[in-house]
Amino acid sequence: MADEVMERLRKARVVPVVRLSSAARAATAVSWLREAGITVFEITMTIPDAPALIRDLSSDPDLLVGAGTVPDAASAEACLSAGARFLVSPWVEPTVVAPARAAGATVMLGALTPTEVREALAAGADVVKIFPASSAGGVAHLRALRSVFPKVAFCPTGGVAAREVGDYLDAGAAFVGMGGKLVDEGLVAAGNRAAVQAAALDVLGLRQA
Repeated sequence: MADEVMERLRKARVVPVVRLSSAARAATAVSWLREAGITVFEITMTIPDAPALIRDLSSDPDLLVGAGTVPDAASAEACLSAGARFLVSPWVEPTVVAPARAAGATVMLGALTPTEVREALAAGADVVKIFPASSAGGVAHLRALRSVFPKVAFCPTGGVAAREVGDYLDAGAAFVGMGGKLVDEGLVAAGNRAAVQAAALDVLGLRQA
């Protein structure tokens, strides 16, 4: 199952990091992005009652839903029980690995330095999330890490813009995570479906110039 998840993540190229102030807004964002052609989503635990939202979204067999900002084993188990197929922590959190392994889910642990990358791998990460990517050097930082860890699956996240996705992939990212630049709460709150979907089409490379 974990191999299937990895294959789908790589094929998606971009994983929306849905971090909004309410489950209702998050569900709206997911609906709009799905209409635009995106079917992979990271639902962060900072959303109120995130496991319930994960359960609702996971009932759709066409969606691949994961949990983000997972802080501990209890949260990991709640998300996995709700149907999450991948877990993401922005730091090295070893306690989420065992529950994920038992459920056949993929694990992404956050790191920034070579030492932290090593710690994430030692903890059992399938993917190393480079966070925050843009403020730490962006594409150049990823390229430097890849020179030392050529076989590691990296997912840079944090400040990634649509125009940079190709550069990150060319630099060796397996896929990238996009939060506010794709899932903009102001646009969702304003009901601006068109702008949210335009951002999605930019990411997918489908919008005409």
